[in-house]
Amino acid sequence: MLRKTEFRMPGTLLQGPGCLEDLGREVGKLGCKKALIVSDEIMKKVGYVQRVETLLKGAEIDYVVFTDVPGEPKDTYVEAGLKIYREEKCDFLLAIGGGSPIDTAKAIGILHTNGGSITDYMGAEKVKKPIPPLVAIPTTAGTGSEVTRFTIITDTKNDVKMLINSSFIIPTVAIADPTLTLSVPPKTTAATGLDAFCHAVEAYVSKKEQPTTDLLALEAIRLISQNLRRAWCNGEDLEARSNMMRAATLAGIAFNNSSVTLIHGMSRPIGAVFHVAHGVSNALLLSVWAEFTYIAKPEKFAKVAEAMGENIEGLSVLDAAWEAVEAISRLCEDVEIPSIKEMGISKEDYERALPKMAHDAIASGSPANNPRSATEEQIIELYRKVY
Repeated sequence: MLRKTEFRMPGTLLQGPGCLEDLGREVGKLGCKKALIVSDEIMKKVGYVQRVETLLKGAEIDYVVFTDVPGEPKDTYVEAGLKIYREEKCDFLLAIGGGSPIDTAKAIGILHTNGGSITDYMGAEKVKKPIPPLVAIPTTAGTGSEVTRFTIITDTKNDVKMLINSSFIIPTVAIADPTLTLSVPPKTTAATGLDAFCHAVEAYVSKKEQPTTDLLALEAIRLISQNLRRAWCNGEDLEARSNMMRAATLAGIAFNNSSVTLIHGMSRPIGAVFHVAHGVSNALLLSVWAEFTYIAKPEKFAKVAEAMGENIEGLSVLDAAWEAVEAISRLCEDVEIPSIKEMGISKEDYERALPKMAHDAIASGSPANNPRSATEEQIIELYRKVY
């Protein structure tokens, strides 16, 4: 390694079945008095919000609940949450749910301490002041938002998913309890699990790779390869769920420090224009990305194949790298990731949007980290392959 690197993650990370029970103890250490609980109606319906309320009451911590995050995070949700945070005089944020509530909570924190509009902070390191303490509790094994410096918020006026990157928004405490994922349905298990795989493999081959994150990324790839199919087939398989939650956290820490690449750059415009969930849009791009990219770093893709359990003994580096491309394709097929067409998006609408999506993908900055450079024309062709 011939360059300086930095490595950041939450100050406290709790993992393992039942670790949510330690919530009150961890909040007590923060010295905070009143939480804004950011979540959604599904988390309320399955009882997870009430579990958090009970644990806060037990620790004599006051709170107010904001569950108006019905889908991918938008600037409008952020503004509504900020209004409640200030009116109720909260002094910390607690997010429970998938990536959407956690990303929304990060953005609420940005506006509370920095002011302005959330669009002011699109890009890297534009946040100048730390957000209030944030406790992040994921209920899916995928986004890794509980351990990252990133939030993705949709600018509803311009149909752009904004990537905001700041070390000031890494959660203070992350609580990754796999028992919260037992009720996740198969389709979401597949999409979020492959989202985590994208984080791991993109961090591993990124131009910003570093030795520490390589270790985490390869372990995440190994765990996902061994456990995603099991968790998808049987949601109550606690061992598989625990390994998937661990993998998602490791992958999150990896890409928090080595960043993502072309997949995420191309994925965000699909979500912004056609309102496809983030995990799904990443998952459907994974195979074509691997086929496009493996030639640029065959030695690393060969390691990916090995981590996925492929036998690469006696193969040339290029042939071993191709084994990874095929193994990734089989994993996506096995958990039944749909194509763009199968999601009901018309070919005419899709073709019409391709130039804007390719432009927005490159403008996001993430493709610049890909080991193989891609032009707008090449990105349009990759988009066509996933229709």
